[in-house]
Amino acid sequence: MSRGTVLVADDDTAIRTVLNQALVRAGYAPRVTGNAATLWRWVSDGDGDVIITDVVMPDENAFDLIPRIKRLRPDLPIIVMSAQNTLMTALSAAEKGAYEYLPKPFDLNELISVVGRALAEPTRLAKPRPAADPDTEEMPLIGRSAAMQDIYRVLARLTQTDLTVMINGESGTGKELVAKVLHNFGKRRHGPFVAVNMAAIPRELIESELFGHEKGAFTGALARATGRFEQSEGGTLFLDEIGDMPMEAQTRLLRVLQEGEYTTVGGRTPIKTNVRIVAATHRDLKTQIQQGLFREDLYYRLNVVPMRLPPLRERLDDIGDLSRHFLRQAAKSGLGDKSIATAAVDRLKAHDWPGNIRELENFIRRLSALRSEDTLTPDVIDEELQSLKPIPVTRRSDLPAGGLSEAVERHLADYFGSFGKSLPPPNLYDRILADVERPLFIAALAATHGNQIKAADLLGINRNTLRKRIRELDIEVLRGFTLGVNGAA
Repeated sequence: MSRGTVLVADDDTAIRTVLNQALVRAGYAPRVTGNAATLWRWVSDGDGDVIITDVVMPDENAFDLIPRIKRLRPDLPIIVMSAQNTLMTALSAAEKGAYEYLPKPFDLNELISVVGRALAEPTRLAKPRPAADPDTEEMPLIGRSAAMQDIYRVLARLTQTDLTVMINGESGTGKELVAKVLHNFGKRRHGPFVAVNMAAIPRELIESELFGHEKGAFTGALARATGRFEQSEGGTLFLDEIGDMPMEAQTRLLRVLQEGEYTTVGGRTPIKTNVRIVAATHRDLKTQIQQGLFREDLYYRLNVVPMRLPPLRERLDDIGDLSRHFLRQAAKSGLGDKSIATAAVDRLKAHDWPGNIRELENFIRRLSALRSEDTLTPDVIDEELQSLKPIPVTRRSDLPAGGLSEAVERHLADYFGSFGKSLPPPNLYDRILADVERPLFIAALAATHGNQIKAADLLGINRNTLRKRIRELDIEVLRGFTLGVNGAA
């Protein structure tokens, strides 16, 4: 007995044959066609329990056909497949009411699994709404790699929901762009999108920034001020670098997520809130939880749907598309209309790109502005990539050729030797670390002119950790200067 009738529409004979065989092996009764007209006739006659259709058909685009099918048979699940592996294709499939979107080439076992779920689950009656035209809209995310296809499919599902999302990814991977996609193509797209970078707000002002404050709530509060929650009412609040949020603000944010209301700083009246929260971080929050720097209960409130953005080194196939996209943007900005050779793209793929997409974008814009060539060749890329290599630092005359590690090793040998056959006093570990940590912090703060946010980022530590160690190490910090305890710059 058949498990159900599957209607398959694809103008590629080979694909129809493969799908037909796979569905028969799985126990389904497939009916295959190469055009949209036949598919529509079958649907009109009441045939089929599920549809598998390509987007581009010889007689009609599936995105034009799907709304008619949904009006006639709203319970009929439709699985869309496409070789146009872009974010807009995935979003359009979801917006038209498709049950699932599969980019070509796809795994046949995955397709059979999707068919089984579509027949077993209650059909989701997604209301079709006007979709963006992929031919005319500027795509917010670029890339056709397998890593990005997974992101597109998740985004297509999430735009239909109001779930809280946690985006994790290295700096420069496009976390805010993803947050904007969730907003611009979701239910709240007509509301405001408000972005807040936790690392850029002084610790003592974060609660006021998020929740607002009343007149006289603290020194300098001369008037009532609205917070970001109030500003984003009915829309999306993007909390970037959530790992840098201090504990006190974490506690208040947790209450908002639990109760759906908050009070302003200095206020007493609870304010109901209706916002979607999207958070992002480049930090490992589980490690921060273990270190007592992040609340575990808040983590689980925010991490309803986790998303990991792949670094550029995991999506090298996208470098060509990204480079051409950035060249087009540069041309629109008046920086010159340039193209890039295929061999030059291969050179870009060989680079590490520690700054990810942001670094690649800046690199391409620099080439557009400074190079006179109309086509970027491998030689041009090689020449410019050399400029990205760090300039070797001139060593001090008393620093051994082996660098800091060898200098420390020699210092410790001399130190232990000074005690003869005896041992140094206890707590050596803490003393040595302090001897290294203090000058390191002073150097980082001096290099950033006392800017603790930049210094923490330079050191790769939490800003709160930096402030704690500054106090413990008795380092005096003034804006523009960093002084040791003895006042020496």
